[in-house]
Amino acid sequence: MTLDTTETRTRSADLFQQSCNVLVGGVNSPVRAGRAVGCDPVFVERADGAYLIDVDGHQYVDLVGSWGPAIVGHAHPKVVQAVQSAAANGLSYGACCESEVRLGELILSALPSMERIRLVNSGTEATMSAIRLARAATGRSHVVKFLGCYHGHVDALLVAAGSGAATFGEPDSAGVPAAYAELTLLAPYNDPAAVEALMSEHGSDVAAILVEPIAGNMGFVPPGEGFLSTLRTLCDKHGALLVFDEVMTGFRTAWGGYQNVCGITPDLTCLGKVIGGGMPVAAYGGSRSLMEQVSPLGPTYQAGTLSGNPVAMAAGIATLEICRENGFYENLASKSRRLTSGLQAAADAVGVALQTGHQGGLLGMALSPRPVRNFDDAKACDHDAFAQFYRAMLDRGVWLPPSGYEAMFVSIAHDDDAIDRAIDAAKASFEVIAP
Repeated sequence: MTLDTTETRTRSADLFQQSCNVLVGGVNSPVRAGRAVGCDPVFVERADGAYLIDVDGHQYVDLVGSWGPAIVGHAHPKVVQAVQSAAANGLSYGACCESEVRLGELILSALPSMERIRLVNSGTEATMSAIRLARAATGRSHVVKFLGCYHGHVDALLVAAGSGAATFGEPDSAGVPAAYAELTLLAPYNDPAAVEALMSEHGSDVAAILVEPIAGNMGFVPPGEGFLSTLRTLCDKHGALLVFDEVMTGFRTAWGGYQNVCGITPDLTCLGKVIGGGMPVAAYGGSRSLMEQVSPLGPTYQAGTLSGNPVAMAAGIATLEICRENGFYENLASKSRRLTSGLQAAADAVGVALQTGHQGGLLGMALSPRPVRNFDDAKACDHDAFAQFYRAMLDRGVWLPPSGYEAMFVSIAHDDDAIDRAIDAAKASFEVIAP
């Protein structure tokens, strides 16, 4: 059923007007502003399972999942109970607690490449810290990143970023000194030859190659055959570290992360999103010898007042314990496969050029006649048509990422009814943009 947005989202409209007098642009994260899709933000009142409910009482099938953390669905009883129990004992200690050890053990048990871990509060903090460690370990200053890959709002990494930066047409950010940007070397994603040429020229200065093993900030872009293995080989050849940014793919594409699927072992891994179950938790880790270069054992400084706080740890533990149940990831992948197949069929039926893909609970769609393999392909997609499609889906009760540069997420709570609702909405919404 189509909602009349001018009549039924009045409370959201009022809140956004009020918010603009308080928050910068009315939001606390840029993509939420909805400018790329031509509509103002919808304010959420609560979330339950596979659904969001806005302040005007409308229910939406949620394909954002808090941008990835909600892998077991919103307000899962076991996660809520764990958080409530932990909160009753105090929100933060600024001291060691048993639950941070338990969460660390769970993560290490799933990722053989990690022997030691440091828990932090955000994906940005994890990537920033991993790069600092890589520079300390190698004595080098340069980092290779890929066009369209987003690794948080770290100064030196806001160069040719995807996600929100691309959404606003600003691949770089004001306030980033040129000297920082000069330390970042850029290569096209899925182009092993380009990386090989770059490393041949600059390899002795490169501390790390930083990569999303599946790019999720220019849509859903899986690595081509041989791409990740080439990065591993080049790092070994030139003495650089391979850093996997699995903030998005970690524990979402498979138990542990995509490195357990592709068979490529990074030197350092960054995690976030799922490991906090909706609370602000992230991490970076690697071999014992590398991680022991971090303070207090080594000279590489990094700290955080709220790192390892008991409430966030409880949410992460409860979430991962559900994720490691038998059949969890097979079930999750089945839901992604069913949704992407339904979206593809709906687009094909009305002649809309669409590309879809999925891995575990991560999936994507791109309005393009050809597969998207890199940032140039992502930019060439029909983003105007996506904006129309987004608004049509929202009016039919489906909550999509408000940008064509973002991946989508399903949870274990997305049952057949939720997926059918999303597919039925897509059938009508693709007609809006059909040629």
